[in-house]
Amino acid sequence: MEILHYLATFPYFTLTFIFQMFYIFPICSCIATSFVFGDSLVDAGNNNFLFTLSKADSPPYGIDFKPSHGQPTGRFTNGRTISDIVGQALGTNSFPPPYLAPNVESNATHSGINYASGASGILDATGTVFIGRVPLREQINNFEESRRYIVNAMGEKNAKRFLTKAMFSVTIGSNDVINYFQPSIPFLSYEKVSPTTFQDFLVSNLTMNLQRLHGLGARKFVVVGVGPLGCIPFIRAIKLISGGKCSVEVNTLIRSYNKRLKAELNRLNKDMGPKAIFLYANSYDVFRDIILNYKQHGFENGDAPCCGGYFPPFVCYKGKNANTSSVMCDDRGKYVFWDAYHPTEAANVIVAKKFLNGDPSVISPINIRELHHYGSIE
Repeated sequence: MEILHYLATFPYFTLTFIFQMFYIFPICSCIATSFVFGDSLVDAGNNNFLFTLSKADSPPYGIDFKPSHGQPTGRFTNGRTISDIVGQALGTNSFPPPYLAPNVESNATHSGINYASGASGILDATGTVFIGRVPLREQINNFEESRRYIVNAMGEKNAKRFLTKAMFSVTIGSNDVINYFQPSIPFLSYEKVSPTTFQDFLVSNLTMNLQRLHGLGARKFVVVGVGPLGCIPFIRAIKLISGGKCSVEVNTLIRSYNKRLKAELNRLNKDMGPKAIFLYANSYDVFRDIILNYKQHGFENGDAPCCGGYFPPFVCYKGKNANTSSVMCDDRGKYVFWDAYHPTEAANVIVAKKFLNGDPSVISPINIRELHHYGSIE
């Protein structure tokens, strides 16, 4: 296995941890069951069922999503999200449906369920300006309901074993950071604390929610760090930053937060491993490389959004004619950004492949494909 080629570079604890995993985890070729938590980067349509200003339920969103024949599904991109692509690569026959859609309970024992919600954050107050959203704490409440269904369907003992085989991915924190830096909105903005206090508060709240999922039976975690938001069109617009440059202030805070998050996940691995594993996915460096070297990755534009433009209200919308529609690029596969906030499917494919097959600089202590090859973790 490729993992053996880089074991010698690992510190003693990580090396010991990985060998323990090889010893304890049975090898598995099972179909992936995924429970997806997060924000609009992985929302599969939950916000379609909310009264919210954060929606992707109208064209041209979903224009390249083949299962819907190009119709919007609530995904905040032109095609598949990173979690969609990862699931397909691991052999799933269908995408985990949004929890808030009707009649999806039975999927909990097959492909899994998606609880992610656009505009949501680690903190309950994040995204208030958008009105409706499902914060991470409430997403886990919803999983508790799904868990009750699983227990009723197969019994407590089998349910516990089933959940030890499932993958729990958590992609959240971007909106918390965006809310921290965006201009204050009267009556809706929370008091701004120091960057250090803010980061520690995010990490402690996220850790508490991960531990809660662990208490509900989750054992295989993929926790995605925050990407280089200082480079997204929205942040560059509100910070008045010219094309080709990024907000140093925003990206500095994110790098520091990610460092804290990774250290906390290492601690959880030490305390709970090898009977649980927490993967840290380094989205910051992967996406930063795509932006800096976009031509090498096959893109023609690493700066502008394909749809909706640079300026408020940053709306990507297809109206009845050109006069009522947002400007959209000619070739969506040549743009890194789909709209002012989100990557295109083409960018998501690159990130997903890195998470699936990457070395420890991208995802650690092992990658997602290696994680999938293990059976239950008990």
